[in-house]
Order: sequence, then structure tokens, then C-alpha cells
Amino acid sequence: ATMPGWWLLLALLCHQLCPRGVAAARRDRDRRGRKEQPEPLNTSLANSEEQPKVGLASYAQLTDPRRTWISFVHRPDDGSSSKRRCKGKDKKLVGFGPPGAPGAEVTREVLLQEFKEILKEAMEHRASLAVSAQPSQLPPLLLSLEEAPSQRRVQEAFHCKLKGQVPVDKKTLVELQNFQSPVAKGAFLRGSGLNLATGRFTAPMGGIYQFSANIHIDHSELKSKAQLRARDSVRVLICIESLCHRHTSLEVIAGLESNSKIFTVYVHGLLQLQAGQYTSIFVDNGAGAAVTVQPGSDFMGMLLGA
Repeated sequence: ATMPGWWLLLALLCHQLCPRGVAAARRDRDRRGRKEQPEPLNTSLANSEEQPKVGLASYAQLTDPRRTWISFVHRPDDGSSSKRRCKGKDKKLVGFGPPGAPGAEVTREVLLQEFKEILKEAMEHRASLAVSAQPSQLPPLLLSLEEAPSQRRVQEAFHCKLKGQVPVDKKTLVELQNFQSPVAKGAFLRGSGLNLATGRFTAPMGGIYQFSANIHIDHSELKSKAQLRARDSVRVLICIESLCHRHTSLEVIAGLESNSKIFTVYVHGLLQLQAGQYTSIFVDNGAGAAVTVQPGSDFMGMLLGA
């Protein structure tokens, strides 16, 4: 009777102890598996609350960027990623319309030239802003002189004087001749159009010419004879081709009522000459007695422009 009771007690002890030992062994095996395999990084907060907490050392190891990158580089490659990368290589792009011409090759020299042009434009723009912001310190007169064109050289000009006396009888028209170039400073004779012996200026080219004359007249003979009349006068003309009535001429009429012995008639004006035409001075005595043109009478002229 004692043997069956003893076996019954042994059976009850095994029944109580064996399940606990099996469960303990199972828990120990699961704990060792979790230590060998680290917890994924993307574990949610809910899952982390359910699983056992890791230590501070394990957490620092998981959040280290360098260790994380090394783990990513040395991850096992099953070939699926390469398949995904090469999957779209065979696809052709679908465009709209026919393909265009290939673009120009952009070299280093082209880029450098474009950069130089952009820099040049920026410098010019900056300089223009600086000039507009700072007005010039020069007075207006100097500015106008700087902007004025350079003066051109006068090609034809002359100044001559009559050598001797020239008597002009009553009711007579006389052409003045026998001139000379003054020796005093300030006189000029430029060009080859003037003939001093004949007193004629021949235009070397067509254009507008300016002429003037100062004719000194002595009418003492007319006054001594007491023949002075109101209609007595003297005309001085600068004529073209000696045709004073056919061509335009410069003319001045002077009366003889002056009380002085010598008086001066001044003629001045512009004439248009063709190349080869000449001009000269004429004195027309309309008085009843002779008059005398004095030496030193002036004849001047110059080319103004074509």
C-alpha cells in the first residue's frame, strides 16, 4: 500500500514541475534569439511598448549614423534592387513632334567669352550711371568748344592793295589793275586764283565767294572847277567776267557832295562763281570831271564753301 502511494506522489510532482521547466526553457531560447537579431529601426512606438526595453548601449549603437550607413552598404543583395534599377532602361521616351537638331556644343572658350561680354556690359552700365550722377565740371563754353567740329583750312583767300593812282575820266568805266600783296604782317595770299597784274581773281572751283573793296577817290579837280552838281556820283562795282549788267554784281553808288578832298567807297557782298569765272573791280565816274583812285585801295576775297 505504501508503494502505490509513493508513485502517485511522484506523478503529481512531475506534473507540476515539467510544464514550468519547459516554459522556462522556451523563454530562455527566445531571449537568446532576440539578443542575436537586433530590433528593426522602423519599429513603431506601439510595438516598442510591447517588446522588452533595450539598454542605453544598444540604443546608441542603433542611432549611430556611421554604423547605420555601414549596415546599409553591407546589407545582403538578393538581386531585386538591380532588377528594379534596370527595369526602366528599355523604355523609350515618347516626344511631341519630330526630333530637333542637336544643340551646339558648349565649350570652355564659349562660356569664357559669354562671361567676358556680360562683365563688359556691367562695367559700361556702371560707368554710365557714374557719369550721369556726376555732372561735368567744365563750363558750358568749354563744353561747346569741345563738341564743335575742327575748323577746316581756307583754300582760297587774298588781300591786295593798288600800287599807284588810276585816273578815271568823266563818264568813263575803268577796271582797276596793277595790285600788290602787302608786305606788312597780317596780309595774306592763299591759293592761286589771284592775278595781281590784272587785278582779277579766277575761281579755281565752283562755290560761294565773299568779296570786299575799299576804294579811295580824290575828287579835288571836280571841286576846283566848281562844276559839282547834285546828280554827280561815282559807282564802284565788283563784276563777274567784266559783264556788270549781265551777271549779278556788287555795287555801291556814292555822291560827290563831300567837303573832304578824298573819300572812300566800301563794297562788300557774296557771289556764286563757277570754276574758271573771274571777278574784278570797276569804277564808273558819272560826274562832269575826272576823279582819281588813290593807291592803297584794298581788294579782298575768300572762298566760303561749295
